[in-house]
Amino acid sequence: MATSTVSSSSSYFTGKSDEEIEEMLDRMLTRLALCDDPQLENLLLKLLPVTISSLSRPSSAVRTKVMEILSHVNKRVKHQQQIGLPLEELWELYMEANAAPMVRNFCIVYIEMAFDRVSKEKKENIAPTMIANISKLPPQHQDIIFRIVIKVIGECHSSKISDEIAAKYKLISGSQDKEMFVEFCLHTLLYQPSSISGGSPPGLSVSQSNRVAGKTPLNHDMLLIRKLGLLNVIDVMELPAELVYPLYVAACVDRHEPVIKRGEELLKKKTSGVQLEDSKLINRLFLLFNGNVGAEHIAQDLRVSPGNPALRVRLMSVFCRSITAANSFPSTLQCIFGCIYGNGTTSRLKQLGMEFTVWVFKHAEIEQLKLMGPVILSGVLKSLDGYTGSESDTIARETKTFAFQAIGLLAKRLPQLFRDKIDMAQPTLLLLHIKMHQKTVLNDLESLLLENSQVEQGEVRFCALRWATTLFDSQHCPSRFICMLGAADTKLDIREMALEGLYLGKDQSRSTSETLNLKYPKLSDMLDYIVKQQPQLLESSEIREERLLFPSQTYIAAIRFLLQCFEADVDQKIATETTVGNMCLLLEHAMAYEGSVELHATASKALIEVASHFPEVLASRYAVKVPWLKQLLAHVDLDTRECAARLLGIASCALPMAAASDLIHELISSIKGSVKSRFEIQHGILCALGYVSANCLLRTPTITDSLLQNTLKCLVDVVNSESSTLASVAMQGLGHIGLSAPLPKLAHDSHTDDVLTFLREKLSKILSGDDTKSIQRIVLSLGHMCVKESSSSIINEALDLIFSLARSKVEDILFAAGEALSFLWGGVPVTTDMILKTNYSSLSMTSNYLMADIPSAIIPTSIGLEGNEECHVFARDTITKKLFDSLLYSTKKEERCSGTVWLVSLTMYCGQHPSIQQLLPDIQEAFSHLIGEQNELTQELASQGLSIVYELGDESMKKNLVSALVGTLTGTGKRKRAVKLVEDTEVFQEGSIGGTLSGGKLSTYKELCNLANEMGQPDLIYKFMDLANHQASLNSKRGAAFGFSKIAKLAGDALQPYLRQLVPRLVRYQYDPDKNVQDAMAHIWKSLVADSKKTIDEYLDLIIEDMLVQCGSRLWRSREASCLALADLIQGRKFNQVGKHLKNIWTAAFRAMDDIKETVRKSGERLCRAVTSLTLRLCDISLTEISDAKNTMDIVLPLLLTDGIMSKVDDIRKSSITIVTKLAKGAGIAIRPHLSELVCCMLESLSSLEDQGLNYVEMHAANAGIQTEKLENLRISIAKSSPLWETLDLCIDVVDDQSLEQLVPRLSQLARSGVGLNTRVGVASFISLLVQKVGGSIKPFTSTLLRLLFQVVKEEKSGASKRAFANSCAFVIKYAAPSQVHKLIEETAALYNGDRNSQIACALLLKSYASTAGDILSGYYATVVPVIFLSRFEDDKNVSSLYEELWEENMTSERLTLQLYVSEIVTLITQGIASSSWASKRKAAKAIVKLCEVLDESLFSYHQVLLTSLMNEIPGRIWEGKEDLLEALSSLCTSCHTAISAADPSCESAILSVVTSACSKKSKKFRDAGFRCLEKVLKAFKNPDFFGVVFPLMFEMCNSAFNSLSKQVSSPNDTEKAEAHEKEESSVPHEKIMDCVTSCVLLARLSDILKWQKDLVHVYLNSLAPAIPWIVKVSVFTSIKELCSRINEGLKDSDKSSQHVDTSALAIELFYSLSPKVIDCISIVKIAQVHIAASECLHELTKLYRDLPEACIAEIPFKTELLHQWEIEKNEQAKSYMKNCIDIIDTIQHKIL
Repeated sequence: MATSTVSSSSSYFTGKSDEEIEEMLDRMLTRLALCDDPQLENLLLKLLPVTISSLSRPSSAVRTKVMEILSHVNKRVKHQQQIGLPLEELWELYMEANAAPMVRNFCIVYIEMAFDRVSKEKKENIAPTMIANISKLPPQHQDIIFRIVIKVIGECHSSKISDEIAAKYKLISGSQDKEMFVEFCLHTLLYQPSSISGGSPPGLSVSQSNRVAGKTPLNHDMLLIRKLGLLNVIDVMELPAELVYPLYVAACVDRHEPVIKRGEELLKKKTSGVQLEDSKLINRLFLLFNGNVGAEHIAQDLRVSPGNPALRVRLMSVFCRSITAANSFPSTLQCIFGCIYGNGTTSRLKQLGMEFTVWVFKHAEIEQLKLMGPVILSGVLKSLDGYTGSESDTIARETKTFAFQAIGLLAKRLPQLFRDKIDMAQPTLLLLHIKMHQKTVLNDLESLLLENSQVEQGEVRFCALRWATTLFDSQHCPSRFICMLGAADTKLDIREMALEGLYLGKDQSRSTSETLNLKYPKLSDMLDYIVKQQPQLLESSEIREERLLFPSQTYIAAIRFLLQCFEADVDQKIATETTVGNMCLLLEHAMAYEGSVELHATASKALIEVASHFPEVLASRYAVKVPWLKQLLAHVDLDTRECAARLLGIASCALPMAAASDLIHELISSIKGSVKSRFEIQHGILCALGYVSANCLLRTPTITDSLLQNTLKCLVDVVNSESSTLASVAMQGLGHIGLSAPLPKLAHDSHTDDVLTFLREKLSKILSGDDTKSIQRIVLSLGHMCVKESSSSIINEALDLIFSLARSKVEDILFAAGEALSFLWGGVPVTTDMILKTNYSSLSMTSNYLMADIPSAIIPTSIGLEGNEECHVFARDTITKKLFDSLLYSTKKEERCSGTVWLVSLTMYCGQHPSIQQLLPDIQEAFSHLIGEQNELTQELASQGLSIVYELGDESMKKNLVSALVGTLTGTGKRKRAVKLVEDTEVFQEGSIGGTLSGGKLSTYKELCNLANEMGQPDLIYKFMDLANHQASLNSKRGAAFGFSKIAKLAGDALQPYLRQLVPRLVRYQYDPDKNVQDAMAHIWKSLVADSKKTIDEYLDLIIEDMLVQCGSRLWRSREASCLALADLIQGRKFNQVGKHLKNIWTAAFRAMDDIKETVRKSGERLCRAVTSLTLRLCDISLTEISDAKNTMDIVLPLLLTDGIMSKVDDIRKSSITIVTKLAKGAGIAIRPHLSELVCCMLESLSSLEDQGLNYVEMHAANAGIQTEKLENLRISIAKSSPLWETLDLCIDVVDDQSLEQLVPRLSQLARSGVGLNTRVGVASFISLLVQKVGGSIKPFTSTLLRLLFQVVKEEKSGASKRAFANSCAFVIKYAAPSQVHKLIEETAALYNGDRNSQIACALLLKSYASTAGDILSGYYATVVPVIFLSRFEDDKNVSSLYEELWEENMTSERLTLQLYVSEIVTLITQGIASSSWASKRKAAKAIVKLCEVLDESLFSYHQVLLTSLMNEIPGRIWEGKEDLLEALSSLCTSCHTAISAADPSCESAILSVVTSACSKKSKKFRDAGFRCLEKVLKAFKNPDFFGVVFPLMFEMCNSAFNSLSKQVSSPNDTEKAEAHEKEESSVPHEKIMDCVTSCVLLARLSDILKWQKDLVHVYLNSLAPAIPWIVKVSVFTSIKELCSRINEGLKDSDKSSQHVDTSALAIELFYSLSPKVIDCISIVKIAQVHIAASECLHELTKLYRDLPEACIAEIPFKTELLHQWEIEKNEQAKSYMKNCIDIIDTIQHKIL
């Protein structure tokens, strides 16, 4: 049937002309228009192929008619999917060999439409035939057909395919067709929905992606079924494995699990024998892997992006099995580098890339390898730089293994690459060698590494050191020696690595457990290896004169490492004297002259360190080397000098007493020498004198009293006479002597007194200076001197000197003074030997300046220094009184600080002494008071002191201390001891609260009082005190935190009862704005809480409640900290944990975001972000239980809609909108209970949240020249791109029947009362979307919605809003009952006759009905079409343009439509004409004109009705626009004159009477229209009798016109001119009269013309007068030509001689009377148009005169003038006419002669 139909359609027009085809198509269109929808499908089966085939005709008229038919078809079937189209017939027509391109183009469009309308069986049967020969079709059609076929495959074959259909696909024989089909299938498999970032999916270009998707992107469900379907089809087609292999690989990495499963199955089943050496296949796979994005010669949209990582991993496993792949340069190279360095690469891809590199280096041809090898090698080596020595990741290790294999293979095949790169290749190959033969080559390796560690190339040294530290453990001596050598390298990275290898680097801060785990080589082994490498170390010649055997940095590193080895040996008790001797030799060598200062200091300290463990060995060793030690006393380095002096003191213990005494004499002599030595020598000798004398005093027998006196006198003289530095060194010496024995009284200058008495004045002077180091030495020496002192006066003097430092601000001095007081107190944990014979410096250094950890700080009392107990008791009483009565509670912060330092020193250093134990309660109270100090040192040390007290105290004290600290932290502690305020008491730190108006300070109590008095507000001082009290409270909390953190480690379970109080506050304080408070509280937390997460979970409710309370605190820091803490706390919580607090948290966040302080606002924003994230997760039904999601939504959404979106704070409002949008995205069905509130809030917010500037602009749009409609559209566009509208879109997706019951009434209310353009348009648009979403479920509400929407459209003023509501109404009407539809359309049509707003509403409603519910509206065309037609002629152009557009869009053929509905239109027209509205009358009249224009004689059936209406309306009062009735009458007479005459001959006279009457009216417009109408009526009826009626009237009007014109010309003054002008306005237009005269001449009988010839000639003559306008003259010329034509006909037809004679006479009269006038016009008027018309008229007159009988011809007098005008005429056309006239005249004159 299809074939016959197509063949018949192609031959249907054979042999027919274009006119015949056009007429047949017109009949088809009529038939199509009259066909009902149920019969339309059958009609289209025959009509559509025939119509499309006629496009092969070249005639434009035929094609236009075809377009009309197709446009009508489109509108009819667009919204009615049930109407089928002739698919098979169209396909046959498309495939005809001789089909025209245009025919094919239209066929493919309708084929695509037809596929959506046919049954599944037809689809699957025709789809295979469409692929056959597809390669021969146009490319643009190929894409469409492929998309159609793939869509059919997805719909029909996603689960299985029948054998019958499979056989059809197998019949596709063309190889090119198969390849194209498989390629499109591959692109479909690779296609993924586009992401937000845009671009093409991996593996495709933009063009290929668009080719697959077409105009509409594919969603995941559509893709799934299509991919499964095409895999099934490809399976049954049994294509070559090489062709389909890429397709199956792509399927195996798809995102859909069913596709992956099917792809894996087919890959195993169908491609087991695939030929991987097929170059075509490999190139296709490389394109999938690499893409061609970087190819510049390829257009941007054709560049294929690389495949996704999963696909690339699959492909790499293929490449590693193909030799062709290894030889596909440059694709191979691009592939390898893409794996190793490409964007988005993974560790797995890197591994496969290295594996492929091994494959390439193994199988690539040598020529290919030469091209690729160097490049790949550089890439591999670069990648190796990123690997560490020990990779824990298996994939990383395998990657590195493949890299080394690749280098090895390349080295075998291209050895020349490595000949010039030994520095690069050797370390790499070294590692390979080690990995393979680790146990057999270590010895060779050691020497190799040692050798390479000293070569010039830095890279080689680096590699050698790297392998030395990596391959060997810490006990390996050769590798540690290499590190020692590397410590002196010129390159920083090598030096750092070397120090790390020796565990001496900067970052080698290790815990005690880590230190214990380190294993060092034995000192003897290490020394033996070093000596083996440098045997000269054992030579013991004059070593100070020798050169260094190693660089200084090597020595330093070696010494430091050897000391660690030495300490390890000492701990294990395996150190021997021999080893110590060798160690000393090495250290002595390090003291060579050319060594650096740092080296000498390090070596000398190392000697002391050895001596501290083996004092006798070193004493005996250096007793014989005293001269060498004395040389070192003059060293430039202070530390070296002090170590040499200390070592000399140790050596003196092994000297005989006589020799020792001689040494002391020698030292004293050197000091008292006449020649003053340089400072270094003096310093060294003074140090040595102190150490030697002290050590000798410890011996038995000891030195003589006289020698001791000399020594003391010498040192006292130095103190009194030298600079502060030397004086302090001398005092240090006195202190060391005082440690060994009580200082005797000194005889000096004839009197004897205590040493300290002689020195008091000088010491006071030095202590009041600013030499910190000197003061420290002196203070410590005072402590040392008094250890064994028995005189209370000396003790008192020493204490006075120390207490004089109470106001010092130098921390080091205070620490030194505290240590000195500890020595005076007694019980310090040091011995004299420790001070004299070790590297001891001070207790402060040992205790990390009192801040060491508590257990390590409190040293149990050992055998310490013993002194006079009585004097110690005196010292203790004095110190206690000074501290507790004066310093600790002083009004001076400096004194409080010093008192704190000293009390902590006493507590730490002497804590085990009974006297301290008795004072512990007082000490605790003092520290508790001091933790609130502003001074950080005071506060921290007070906290440390509390920790020490806790450790020292008993259980009761510990409990009281914990309770007090908890009270301080929680704010419930008891009041602290009051401190009296004096004038200079500092209340605030300077600058903390600003300054005075004059710029002065504002910190002391006096300054604050002055400010309060100056401001006239004395009570202000109390506010200042309150502020200071708050600051002190905060400081107390911070100080308590420091102490508490340390106590917590010790308190253990004692703190458990306080956790409920502590935990909430500790959590909050950790977020305090003060960093110090944060740190302090963090210390407490770490100490107090073992498992942070468990603790917070346990006390979560308490914590959150406390935070919420503090969020409203009057203190900004509490508000800020609470918000920050809450933000962290709520993250990751479940609903059952935070549900009851959620509303309060949101409220707190909003309140903080509106805080007065910026930092609090920022913390509020952070809390808002956190609670937003929490809420979104809790409301996301994919992450949370639906019940919890609903509960969360119930809590949060109402709050956001009321307090959030409606907030006056911009940040809160914006955040709320964003959150609501995100909630709607994730909440799913959980949002349904709140749908009505949410939707209404969003809709209202569209306007309320709009920028108010836009409202202002719209109000002044007209003044600014901006179109209101464009501005409204802009506002709507902005609103629809906002998150609010996005939320509304999301709400649409979750609407169900139940939510409709709540939603529709709210929408109705909002539609009635909503304010704002965006809100109203939003309501309308939402209703439209809602109806589309719910479909038939809206039916119960259609009646309400239609009534509402219709009324809103009718009353709405905004065009955009009116249009939106009209669209909504159209969507609702699709589901309304027929009775509702009928009523609505009737009411809509009735609006056309209302005011302007109603007319626009009518147009918009009808337009919406037509576009949205066209199938429904088509049933009411009889009602609608007349309204649209008449409304096209509204006076308002904006209104008429709407209806004109509506007409053009929906009426396929104007003539056909008018023929169908002419009856209804005429009825509406007659109603309009009879209406009392002038506008309706005008509109109806214009409609009649259009009807007559289009239908012409076809209107004859209705002429009587229309004529009667017009004839009744034209007479009577003249109103504005009444002239349109005359235009309608003239048009009706023109088109239906035959019918009018036939129906009633008398009608002609009646019409003429009405028209002539109109011509005599005074209204100019109406009169002009009357003349135009008269002219058309005369021409239409052509009744000769009209001449006798009309011409006399015209003659009379002409005379009247001549008279008024003559008066105007002769008017003497302005008044008469004005009157003449007024008459001219009311006079008849002359040119119109002449046009009517011309019409009269055309229809008149010749006898009538002859009867009225005199008047006729008179009219012509007067009309050609000079005063007559030229336009009138042109009309006269036309009239004369027509008269000449009639006379000429009369002369020919006349058979009566009398009439013939009269006619000839008229002709002669015309010639002789009018010709001169015509020539005058030519000469007077200088207008070309006039010249042409006059010349032509003269030519007609001349020809008429020529044709007269010769007896009538006479002399022509105006020839001369005519010749003159011809000569001067410039217009060629006029000149030609004149020349013809002259030639005729010459001919006539020749005849006369």
